[in-house]
Amino acid sequence: MWGRNLLIFAAAAGLGGCQTLPSLPPSAADAPAAGTWRGTATDQDKARIRGWYASWQAALADARARGHGADIQNEGALLQPMAALPNPHLPAGDYRCRTIKVGSQGRGTLGYIAYGWFQCRVSAEQGLYSLTKLTGSQRPIGLIFPDDLKRQIFLGTLELGDEKMPVNYGSDRMRDMAGLIERIDDNRWRLVLPAPAYESLLDVIELVPAA
Repeated sequence: MWGRNLLIFAAAAGLGGCQTLPSLPPSAADAPAAGTWRGTATDQDKARIRGWYASWQAALADARARGHGADIQNEGALLQPMAALPNPHLPAGDYRCRTIKVGSQGRGTLGYIAYGWFQCRVSAEQGLYSLTKLTGSQRPIGLIFPDDLKRQIFLGTLELGDEKMPVNYGSDRMRDMAGLIERIDDNRWRLVLPAPAYESLLDVIELVPAA
């Protein structure tokens, strides 16, 4: 299983060579460690992670302005930016997952869409974990990196329609995805995807164990 998930990061080790470097090389203390999310993420995705709170606030404001205040309120902690709890580790196993798209990019899309439940899977990889959405027309697939006491970082790509293999991470900025994995209750997590490339201003994927 790990080969399919890690395949999309086969070129990630060379991402640094594609980015603009300072005239003098940074010291080892300043350079992101290989295998960390900062050493793997594209510049675009680092910016997404840095701007997560602003993206969330903009998405909530847009959805409320379009009449979805009650929908947001009904989701409780799931859509509250500061609801993350300690110990964000997402254990390996099968999950039920559903996506909520909040805010609109203004191209005729709705300001709030809550989808039904689909299937997701978390698998142990070589020293990391992967997250794969198995069903649905939009399927994030990628790796989970440790970060701090309240969040992990997801980096991956978006699989669409009947595609059987994801594109490599870093090869298509419209498919790259970056987000926060947080625990919001006992056996309840969320993947927060700020500034997605399509449709919404924020995607939130709720994850609960399948059994």
